[in-house]
Amino acid sequence: MSDGYATLLAEKEIADPDTGIIDPVEIHPMLFPFQRDIVRWALRRGRAAIFADCGMGKTFMQVEWARIVAAYTGQQVLIFAPLAVANQTIREGHKIGVPIVYAKNQSEAVGAVVITNYDRMDGFDLSTFGGVVLDESSILKSFTGATSSALVERCGSVPFRLACTATPAPNDYMELGTHAEFVGAMSRPEMLATFFTHDGGSTQSWRLRGHANVDFWRWLCSWAVMIRRPSDLGYDDDGFVLPPYHLHQHTVEADPLDGELFAVEAQTLGERLAARRESVNERAAECAAIVNSTPGFWVIWCNLNAEADALARLIPDAVEVRGSDDVAVKESRLLGFSDGEFRVMISKPSIAGFGMNWQHCPNVAFVGLSDSWESYYQAVRRCWRFGQQNDVHVHMIAAETEGAVVANIKRKDAQAAALAEEMVKHMQDLNAEALHGTTRQREVYERDTATGEGFTAHLGDCVDVLRDMDSESVHYSIFSPPFASLYTYSAIDRDMGNCRDHDTFYEHFGYAVAELFRVLKSGRLVSFHCMNLPTSKVRDGVIGLRDFRGELIRLFESHGFIYHSEVCIWKDPVTAMQRTKALGLLHKTIRSDSAMSRQGIPDYLVTMRKPGENTEPISHTHESFPVSLWQRFASPIWMDINPSDTLEFRTVRDDDDEKHICPLQLGVIRRGIELWTNPGDIVLSPFMGIGSEGWVALQEGRQFVGIELKRAYWSRSVKNLAEATAQKGHDLFSVTGAA
Repeated sequence: MSDGYATLLAEKEIADPDTGIIDPVEIHPMLFPFQRDIVRWALRRGRAAIFADCGMGKTFMQVEWARIVAAYTGQQVLIFAPLAVANQTIREGHKIGVPIVYAKNQSEAVGAVVITNYDRMDGFDLSTFGGVVLDESSILKSFTGATSSALVERCGSVPFRLACTATPAPNDYMELGTHAEFVGAMSRPEMLATFFTHDGGSTQSWRLRGHANVDFWRWLCSWAVMIRRPSDLGYDDDGFVLPPYHLHQHTVEADPLDGELFAVEAQTLGERLAARRESVNERAAECAAIVNSTPGFWVIWCNLNAEADALARLIPDAVEVRGSDDVAVKESRLLGFSDGEFRVMISKPSIAGFGMNWQHCPNVAFVGLSDSWESYYQAVRRCWRFGQQNDVHVHMIAAETEGAVVANIKRKDAQAAALAEEMVKHMQDLNAEALHGTTRQREVYERDTATGEGFTAHLGDCVDVLRDMDSESVHYSIFSPPFASLYTYSAIDRDMGNCRDHDTFYEHFGYAVAELFRVLKSGRLVSFHCMNLPTSKVRDGVIGLRDFRGELIRLFESHGFIYHSEVCIWKDPVTAMQRTKALGLLHKTIRSDSAMSRQGIPDYLVTMRKPGENTEPISHTHESFPVSLWQRFASPIWMDINPSDTLEFRTVRDDDDEKHICPLQLGVIRRGIELWTNPGDIVLSPFMGIGSEGWVALQEGRQFVGIELKRAYWSRSVKNLAEATAQKGHDLFSVTGAA
């Protein structure tokens, strides 16, 4: 194997290397053992994310990380935090001897560790900082896409980066993608292309590929650590046991909405908002009755200003924080509640639902509920967190017409708990490995060979196997190459479909094309089956098509091949629409904006020729190749290819396979072999799959050499090739010496 190919494979390994502080560092003894180990790991990583549930000490960990990075680099470290959390962070820093300066702009940034708010980013030159911390980093979803992108981009030049948040929404892969971009592990489009598949017509519907289930979590744990309780990583849970949590639902009567005879449960977003506005006074009165008769501290969450106004009138000792308040007023009231100066706090989750530590408050009320589970979860966790000494009581107050909202929140709460449990389970051992230096077994690359009458089937990387073959030893090659990252069949780095981007794919495939040129006889042909590739907004930035066919032709030409011919293979657009739900093929797109409508995507069989004289002419008799048959083959468009004319593949499909195995239609293979080979010629497929090309080659009296990387496919292909020779019914000679 050349150094270039070995280097490519090493670069394709899905991991983000440590780039930080390797030297031993002293961590403040006030931190718990698990916190100290996480800080050391994050320092070693240099660019990392800490997903630690509420009350797990993220503030101590990020402040200690910032202190050490500032000392190591000799540069300042800047912490971005939500409003009012900044002062709370400064207080926590004092506890472990780390002075933190609260700055509104660059001119006020005078200490080693500086903290500011997210909305003041434009006042700082981030290139002057040695490290940056995003506190409550999941709040980035609350900003515009432009703001989040600008923050990620401007932090890209900062050598040390740390993102800290509670356990991210387990079903929100976009949030994980944003964090991956921030730490420089992979761009969000790269993450989606590498590990996910796009389901249906929704641009937000991404599902983890079956085969990527292990590699995705391994990659995630290379730059992120997740912990809900110390025992998740093998530590003692002493001091980190949540108190009981009690949910109370209160339903108030409501008048029917306009146009309704009876009060019915709202279903649409507009109906729920109308129901909420119509029942403000009733819900506020119910809440006030509970709060005024129950001693102790309370946090009341609302979503409408009218709700806050009504609550403030009905609860005499309440203080409110709203968006229009001056920054100083917001900070004073939030910290005042934290210090116990006020008994009741009224605010919105979007204002005070992130980052505040209110373990002194055991009572929570929601007078207004949105459909956002994360807002609800974060708001509850201000009080229900480690360090809380009392049972926590959460009161959900809704009108009878809002039942759908309450049910939706409960459903999402149960779903998120189950998904978070699954997420932690996946990451548990991997995180422990990263923190404690234990090792895990990596997938082993295998080589194997099977031979039979007329065929040799190789298990292995086609680049490796082709390099073992003699030059000028193959008469014809026909295959369907990997379609870049459109279909990914395995998690193996040697899989050419397993690429982060198109450039990597073409670099990888280029090694195989170079070897194909060498092993093919002069003047002979290689045919590849392909299609142009649809692009997506998330992965590619635009909805359209990529000229994959043309790019492959140019790749083959760059390695010496001559563009010989091509045929377009018709495909039914209705079938494609039903399978992919592609926006351009949907009939509703014609009605909404036909500028986004397009034709279906056909297949192509492109044939390239190796320069030189063909010393073994391919001749056909009139009887074997009559004019009528030649006219069909010579047509630039084949309308008569049966898309179902493929080898049976369902018996070999693994649970982890995605989409389909894409066996090439037997009719396409047969036409290529009949037209461009002589009986007894050697036919090669470097991407054998389940052996479709070999099946036809053997049936047509040719010899076959196939190469397949995935063992399940290779094993099935060997069975299929043996069956093809048995069905042929006459002797075929061994081609073991041909490879």
